[in-house]
Amino acid sequence: MADRFADKVALVTGGGSGIGRAIALGFAAEGATAVVAGRSQETLDETVALIESAGGAASAQVTDVSKADDVESLIATIKERHGGLHIACNNAGTVGKGGPVDELEEDVWDEVLAINLTGTWLCMKHEIAWMREQGSGGSIVNVSSNIGAHVIRPRMGAYAASKAGVNALTRVAALDCIEDGIRVNAVSPGATDTPLSFRPGETHEDRAKRIDAAIPMHRLGTVEEMAAAVLWTASSDAEFVVGQDFVIDGGASV
Repeated sequence: MADRFADKVALVTGGGSGIGRAIALGFAAEGATAVVAGRSQETLDETVALIESAGGAASAQVTDVSKADDVESLIATIKERHGGLHIACNNAGTVGKGGPVDELEEDVWDEVLAINLTGTWLCMKHEIAWMREQGSGGSIVNVSSNIGAHVIRPRMGAYAASKAGVNALTRVAALDCIEDGIRVNAVSPGATDTPLSFRPGETHEDRAKRIDAAIPMHRLGTVEEMAAAVLWTASSDAEFVVGQDFVIDGGASV
């Protein structure tokens, strides 16, 4: 196992599957203790088991990032269990039910904004406070999306608004925190090979045709490619990188 993150504690929200799981596996493989948070104990336990079977260290806590008490409890537990927090990747998110802006239900709008935008803010609120208290700086990477600030798609108003908000919030937080040695950046994935990349009723063949026409590289990104971008951004290799948004989408937003 590599040691780029040796002796570090790295929190990954939404760490039970997909990109979040790949990020947690990546941090652990390079020496970090990975703390995974999400709403499903079962999937979190699966991530921890994968990390431990590869020789890494990990723990898990069920957390709904849209709930302030849950996030506060998560950070308090990390303090008690691990003693420090050096890296945080705020990856938890939801797409929500799509539809034209005038047909969006209020509860759909509220849920998407609560998880994607408010949840990212709540996590940063508590992560930053503790990193400041520790006095040793830290790195925060918010997982946003190419949809919102970079690409617009119809029927995705709530998702696009929430992720554009994450990009703006990232830049503000970066300026708020850099004097304390806390770097805040974002990674914005494009279409990635996870179950969420399928449209309702879409087959693998249908998806392949759609992606071939939509992405200049003619393929989906992999979760490992997204994780690699997060790990680099969080590492000391990117020490001079502050308030940036790295779009990883095979040229779809060019």
